[in-house]
Parts: sequence; structure tokens; C-alpha cells
Amino acid sequence: MTSTKTLHSKRLLQTPRRPTVPSRGIGRPRDTRIDTEVIAAVLNVLKTGGYRAVTIDGIARHVGRARSSLYRRWPSKRHLVAYAVVSELGENPAADTGRIRGDLEAAVGTLLRAFRGPLGLALPGLVADMAQDAALARTIRRRVLAPRRRSMLEAIERARVRGEARADLDVELVLDMLTGPFYFRTLFGHASMSIRTTKDIVECVLRVIRPDDAVRGDLI
Repeated sequence: MTSTKTLHSKRLLQTPRRPTVPSRGIGRPRDTRIDTEVIAAVLNVLKTGGYRAVTIDGIARHVGRARSSLYRRWPSKRHLVAYAVVSELGENPAADTGRIRGDLEAAVGTLLRAFRGPLGLALPGLVADMAQDAALARTIRRRVLAPRRRSMLEAIERARVRGEARADLDVELVLDMLTGPFYFRTLFGHASMSIRTTKDIVECVLRVIRPDDAVRGDLI
């Protein structure tokens, strides 16, 4: 007599299993060529006409695509500009140079280039839209601010391990001190940013984070 266990095993062998399909594989794959074309077009318009000059219709015409193909990716101009700025900025401004001074100089150097370019041109309009659009504000914080702050936080943590930074730092405040001048001066336009300014910012921050027993110029 065939056992119940044997019959069950035969049924498993006779019934083909349905393949598992990962959820991210469902639907039409994203065309990276469109992303590249659109980002280049948005950055070009930002440089020549500023934030107000960017429109979904205009960008679609510029790249020779249907508006619907853009709207499937970006629900509004605000999200389109945010995506283009993020793509241009990258996520890791603070390179690991082995010394905290070098790491911070790399970070502010990246910020200087960004604020002289697409981010500086888009920032006033984006800030105004963020005040009216909570979802956009969350997107900017998550995709523009968070990765870059995380990169700089990691640089400070490395400095702590090397003995270049105090253990009792308010790191969030330090990061605001490092990046704040760029945003403030870009939004209000009362003063410019230069390579000299970035070096002064780094020097001020180093004075704050330096361990009490550090000799100036020795550790950092």
C-alpha cells in the first residue's frame, strides 16, 4: 500500500512550482536614457534661466519626449528639479582623506561648486515650494540633505576615532555650522562665497571640534 507521505511527494513532483518574481521586476523598466537627457536639460535651463524657467512642457519639448513620459517619473516641476539637483550633487561630499581638515575641505569644496551651479540657482524656488508642499520638503530632506549630512557625520566619527575631535560634540550643530553659510548667503544674497570663505568655515569648525588638549596644527 502506498503511504500518504509517498502520495504527497508524487503530487509535489507532478505540480510545477510557480516562479517567484521580485516586485521590482514588475512593470516597464525605467529608461535611464530619458533620465540622462532630462537631467541635462533641466540643469541647462537652470543655468540659463533659473528655477522659474523650468517647466515640464519645456523640458519635454527640449528632449523630444512626450509629457506623459516625464510625468510618470516626476509628478511635478518641483520633483523634477529636486531629482536633477540630487543627481548632479552626488551623495558623498566628505572624502576620506585620512585627516579631518582634508575631509571637511572636500565637503565644503563640493558645496561651493554646487551652490555656484544648479543648487544655487534652484534653491530659492525650491525653498518657497517646500513651504507649501510637505511631501516635497520630505523628499528634499531625505534625498538632498540626509545623504550628505550622513557623509559629513561619518567624517567626524572618523576624526573621533583618530583623536582629532571631541567626544562630547553636538554633531548636528557642527554640521549646521559647516553648511549653514552656503544656504544663508545663497538665499539672502548679502555676501558671496569663495574658496577663501570655505577655508575660513573649515577653520572655525575645527576650532569647535578640536579636543581641549590638542595643539593647534598638530592633530588637525
